[in-house]
Amino acid sequence: MVVGCAGGREDRARKIVSYLKRAYPKPKSELAYKTPFQFAVAVILSAQCTDKVVNRVTERLFKKYKKPSCFANADPLVFEREISSIPFFRNKAKHIIATAKIVSRDFGGKVPRTAEQLQSLPGIGYKTAHVVLGELFDDWPGIPTDTHVKRFARRFDLSDNTDLKKISHDLEKLIPKKDWKYINNGFVLYGRYVCSARPHDCTKHPLTKLWPEANKRWMKTR
Repeated sequence: MVVGCAGGREDRARKIVSYLKRAYPKPKSELAYKTPFQFAVAVILSAQCTDKVVNRVTERLFKKYKKPSCFANADPLVFEREISSIPFFRNKAKHIIATAKIVSRDFGGKVPRTAEQLQSLPGIGYKTAHVVLGELFDDWPGIPTDTHVKRFARRFDLSDNTDLKKISHDLEKLIPKKDWKYINNGFVLYGRYVCSARPHDCTKHPLTKLWPEANKRWMKTR
């Protein structure tokens, strides 16, 4: 079998997905939230930031801002200060407030339920839209790719791409649609609690046992 050929990737993806389904059978984000729009905000904030840091910020933030209208009416400078420990906080503040205004005005204060509608909002791209759809509505029309998914997709030779959206599409071609829901959360949790990004000996880790070559493949995460 030639490593990297379509057949090899499909077989490897099947085995990896089988493990992720057993290990993480109920996909659930570790971002804290109480309302649907708060979750969308948390996902926007989580770009290039850890969930732990986001949860620390939103613990106080979400006591003040609950509905889209609350975020829409936020004072931009005050809101920037309130999320200033998050990377790119100025852009994220601008996007969140703008998105809240659109959702309040055009969607009746409800988080949109299609990928197309979500991606039309400021600060929401392919990854964010599909994370939101999966978490809030158990709808998985695509596979969201973040740094964890990117790292494992490349380490296990499931994609040659570095662009997140292209990696998503590569995975969607390899994996049956019924299993798309397990990929993002599965790789995220596996990356956080089993196999970190720092190069190390992971020969005894469950996924590396499925394809030992991965222990030699340490890709840059960005």
